Amino acid sequence: MMLAIVLGVVWFGPNAVPNLAAGTTAPGFSGNVTRVVDGDTFCITGQDVRIRVWGLDAPETGTHGGSAATNAMFNLVSGERLTCRKRDVDRYGRIVGQCFLADGRDITGAMISGGTAREYCRYSGNHYGTC
Repeated sequence: MMLAIVLGVVWFGPNAVPNLAAGTTAPGFSGNVTRVVDGDTFCITGQDVRIRVWGLDAPETGTHGGSAATNAMFNLVSGERLTCRKRDVDRYGRIVGQCFLADGRDITGAMISGGTAREYCRYSGNHYGTC
Protein backbone atom coordinates (compact mmCIF):
# COMPACT_ATOMS: atom_id res chain seq x y z
CA MET A 1 0.00 0.00 0.00
CA MET A 2 1.37 3.41 -1.00
CA LEU A 3 1.19 6.25 1.53
CA ALA A 4 1.82 9.86 0.61
CA ILE A 5 0.98 13.23 2.08
CA VAL A 6 -0.10 15.77 -0.52
CA LEU A 7 -1.14 19.27 0.58
CA GLY A 8 -1.80 17.95 4.08
CA VAL A 9 -4.07 15.15 2.86
CA VAL A 10 -3.10 11.56 3.58
CA TRP A 11 -3.52 9.26 0.56
CA PHE A 12 -3.45 5.48 0.56
CA GLY A 13 -2.86 4.97 -3.15
CA PRO A 14 -4.58 6.60 -6.11
CA ASN A 15 -8.00 5.07 -5.40
CA ALA A 16 -8.48 6.17 -1.79
CA VAL A 17 -10.99 8.78 -0.65
CA PRO A 18 -9.25 11.86 0.71
CA ASN A 19 -10.04 13.07 4.19
CA LEU A 20 -11.18 16.50 3.07
CA ALA A 21 -11.56 17.77 6.64
CA ALA A 22 -8.08 16.86 7.86
CA GLY A 23 -5.75 19.79 7.50
CA THR A 24 -6.21 20.65 3.84
CA THR A 25 -6.82 24.15 2.56
CA ALA A 26 -8.35 22.86 -0.67
CA PRO A 27 -12.15 23.11 -0.39
CA GLY A 28 -14.09 19.90 -0.66
CA PHE A 29 -17.64 19.37 -1.83
CA SER A 30 -20.07 16.54 -2.41
CA GLY A 31 -23.10 16.07 -4.58
CA ASN A 32 -24.96 13.81 -6.95
CA VAL A 33 -24.04 13.73 -10.62
CA THR A 34 -26.92 15.21 -12.60
CA ARG A 35 -25.44 15.20 -16.10
CA VAL A 36 -22.42 13.75 -17.87
CA VAL A 37 -21.16 16.20 -20.49
CA ASP A 38 -18.33 14.10 -21.93
CA GLY A 39 -15.56 11.72 -20.87
CA ASP A 40 -13.98 14.15 -18.41
CA THR A 41 -16.73 16.64 -17.49
CA PHE A 42 -19.99 16.39 -15.56
CA CYS A 43 -22.46 18.43 -13.51
CA ILE A 44 -23.07 17.87 -9.81
CA THR A 45 -25.70 19.11 -7.37
CA GLY A 46 -24.66 22.07 -5.28
CA GLN A 47 -22.30 23.51 -7.91
CA ASP A 48 -23.30 26.16 -10.43
CA VAL A 49 -20.53 25.25 -12.88
CA ARG A 50 -19.41 22.05 -14.54
CA ILE A 51 -16.76 19.82 -12.97
CA ARG A 52 -13.71 19.04 -15.11
CA VAL A 53 -12.09 15.89 -13.72
CA TRP A 54 -8.54 16.57 -12.52
CA GLY A 55 -5.74 14.55 -14.11
CA LEU A 56 -7.96 13.00 -16.79
CA ASP A 57 -7.61 13.39 -20.55
CA ALA A 58 -10.50 11.83 -22.45
CA PRO A 59 -11.07 12.02 -26.21
CA GLU A 60 -13.28 14.94 -27.21
CA THR A 61 -16.89 14.43 -28.28
CA GLY A 62 -17.04 13.83 -32.01
CA THR A 63 -13.51 12.39 -32.22
CA HIS A 64 -12.37 8.77 -32.29
CA GLY A 65 -13.04 7.32 -28.83
CA GLY A 66 -15.13 10.28 -27.65
CA SER A 67 -18.41 8.36 -27.47
CA ALA A 68 -16.78 5.44 -25.64
CA ALA A 69 -15.23 7.80 -23.08
CA THR A 70 -18.54 9.62 -22.54
CA ASN A 71 -20.39 6.32 -22.14
CA ALA A 72 -17.77 5.04 -19.68
CA MET A 73 -18.06 8.21 -17.60
CA PHE A 74 -21.86 7.98 -17.71
CA ASN A 75 -21.79 4.35 -16.53
CA LEU A 76 -19.33 5.18 -13.77
CA VAL A 77 -20.87 8.30 -12.24
CA SER A 78 -24.40 8.97 -13.49
CA GLY A 79 -26.66 9.54 -10.47
CA GLU A 80 -23.83 8.69 -8.06
CA ARG A 81 -22.89 10.75 -5.02
CA LEU A 82 -19.32 11.99 -5.33
CA THR A 83 -16.90 13.65 -2.95
CA CYS A 84 -14.49 16.04 -4.65
CA ARG A 85 -11.57 18.25 -3.85
CA LYS A 86 -11.26 21.48 -5.80
CA ARG A 87 -7.81 21.53 -7.40
CA ASP A 88 -8.20 24.53 -9.72
CA VAL A 89 -10.55 26.50 -11.96
CA ASP A 90 -9.86 26.19 -15.69
CA ARG A 91 -9.96 28.88 -18.36
CA TYR A 92 -13.63 28.06 -19.06
CA GLY A 93 -14.62 28.66 -15.43
CA ARG A 94 -15.12 24.97 -14.65
CA ILE A 95 -14.05 23.58 -11.30
CA VAL A 96 -11.17 21.17 -11.80
CA GLY A 97 -11.90 18.54 -9.19
CA GLN A 98 -10.38 15.31 -8.02
CA CYS A 99 -13.49 13.24 -7.38
CA PHE A 100 -14.25 9.95 -5.67
CA LEU A 101 -17.17 7.54 -5.68
CA ALA A 102 -18.82 6.52 -2.40
CA ASP A 103 -16.85 3.24 -2.47
CA GLY A 104 -13.57 5.20 -2.54
CA ARG A 105 -12.67 4.78 -6.19
CA ASP A 106 -10.96 7.75 -7.79
CA ILE A 107 -12.85 8.75 -10.97
CA THR A 108 -9.62 9.43 -12.87
CA GLY A 109 -8.07 6.13 -11.80
CA ALA A 110 -11.19 4.22 -12.81
CA MET A 111 -11.36 5.86 -16.24
CA ILE A 112 -7.65 5.23 -16.88
CA SER A 113 -8.01 1.60 -15.76
CA GLY A 114 -11.00 1.17 -18.06
CA GLY A 115 -8.91 2.22 -21.05
CA THR A 116 -11.22 4.95 -22.35
CA ALA A 117 -9.09 7.87 -21.16
CA ARG A 118 -5.55 8.56 -20.06
CA GLU A 119 -3.73 10.51 -17.41
CA TYR A 120 -3.34 14.21 -18.21
CA CYS A 121 0.35 14.21 -17.34
CA ARG A 122 0.80 17.96 -17.90
CA TYR A 123 -1.40 18.64 -14.86
CA SER A 124 -1.32 15.45 -12.78
CA GLY A 125 2.42 15.25 -12.15
CA ASN A 126 2.27 11.48 -12.75
CA HIS A 127 -0.08 11.04 -9.78
CA TYR A 128 -1.54 7.90 -11.39
CA GLY A 129 1.82 6.52 -12.50
CA THR A 130 1.16 6.34 -16.24
CA CYS A 131 3.25 9.26 -17.53
